[in-house]
Amino acid sequence: MGVKVHQPSTKASRFEITPDFAELTTRHPAKRLLRPMLKTGGRNHHGHITSRFMGGGHKQMYRVVDFYRRDRAGVPGVVKTVEYDPNRSARLSLVEYQDGQRRYILWPDGLRVGETIMAGEDAEVKVGNAMPLRRIPPGQPIHNLELQPRRGGQLVRSAGSAALIQAKEGEFAHVRLPSGEVRLIRQDCWATIGTLGHGERKSLSVGKAGRSRWLGRKPHVRGVAMNPVDHPHGGGEGKSGQGNPHPVSPWGWHTKGRRTRDPNKYSNRLIVKRRTP
Repeated sequence: MGVKVHQPSTKASRFEITPDFAELTTRHPAKRLLRPMLKTGGRNHHGHITSRFMGGGHKQMYRVVDFYRRDRAGVPGVVKTVEYDPNRSARLSLVEYQDGQRRYILWPDGLRVGETIMAGEDAEVKVGNAMPLRRIPPGQPIHNLELQPRRGGQLVRSAGSAALIQAKEGEFAHVRLPSGEVRLIRQDCWATIGTLGHGERKSLSVGKAGRSRWLGRKPHVRGVAMNPVDHPHGGGEGKSGQGNPHPVSPWGWHTKGRRTRDPNKYSNRLIVKRRTP
């Protein structure tokens, strides 16, 4: 695991930093766990663009990942591979259970091929095992965390991320999320032990515009470079800046700091400390 700095043989490679993929053990995914995935180009079912600057990109197949893990409780599984997933920043591990069933899970740092993992109330507290929060001691890094019992992991699923249990009180646990937010989560919710691998992703550099296009990201055009008919920041003589009003979206909504969370949302009472700004 690490990064690869390229020799500056071209203008692009001078700034290019890519992963070395040393942790991967195979280039061939399990075909039974692949599903076709169509690209939308940022358009909804009416054909209208709802997410700008999306389009193109390499073809991809979706890997079916087991975020649930409850239905495999008590069944030991052996880690067979560590694989690349084009649909997420984290790596995947292929786990083969005793009954022959194979599933993908998110690969935590330190989990090696050939190790045995398990999910369940009686599972050992070690990297790769999944269990309820009530069984996990405070201070233990966790990932793939459920928000509600039996819904499957929804939080802490990106590369290099981990949450920490700070305290337990009654039926809730105080969990510090990677954003810095401290949230109350029921102790019946499940999580997986360990910090997700591929943490060096934060050190990567795209290096050239073409690599962004491979990922399906089109150029993000600045509002001040547009005409007044296309954006409130557009127009003016020369580089006139955004002017008044303050920074807004193409539809006039305030941006750059405007809070988007509903102040009356039901789960506000579960947030002990807001994330760091």
